[in-house]
Amino acid sequence: MTETPRAQHTPRTDGTPRSTATQRRGRRIMMTPAELDAFLAPQRTCRVATVGGCGTPHLGALWFVWDGTALWLYSITRSKRWAQLRKDPRIAVLVDDGHDYGELRGAELTGLAEFVGEEPRIGEPCPELITPESLFTRKYFGLAEMPHDGRHAWLRLVPESVVSWDFRKIPG
Repeated sequence: MTETPRAQHTPRTDGTPRSTATQRRGRRIMMTPAELDAFLAPQRTCRVATVGGCGTPHLGALWFVWDGTALWLYSITRSKRWAQLRKDPRIAVLVDDGHDYGELRGAELTGLAEFVGEEPRIGEPCPELITPESLFTRKYFGLAEMPHDGRHAWLRLVPESVVSWDFRKIPG
């Protein structure tokens, strides 16, 4: 795997700065932005790490969608994850794939979780959620409209850092 060094600042959609970092080691196995998009779009499950009040990490699996800029997480609002993010919005998300060593690939995205839309989501109009809900509904339910259950809501992660690897690029 590779690490992220110094960051460059680019604006978020709300105008506040975010940092994007370039990987220092392992450049030959890191994914290009197009490869990262192609990898994240079809993946179904990610692992989400949050931080508890005493610093203890909490890790859980979630469904997600990637819109090319942000990772959208659909979480139960009464979960430990939700409560922890309310107190400390720092989040790390891992998406990985592969069975044999030469097939391993993945991405770790880190930053601050943002709460978007009503909590819990019951379907009130929210322009920011049109794209992620459309992507999510097709990906997981095969439906045209998002079924709202009154238990889940949306988290957005615009990554401050992305570390990626694709061992298929290692000459064999």
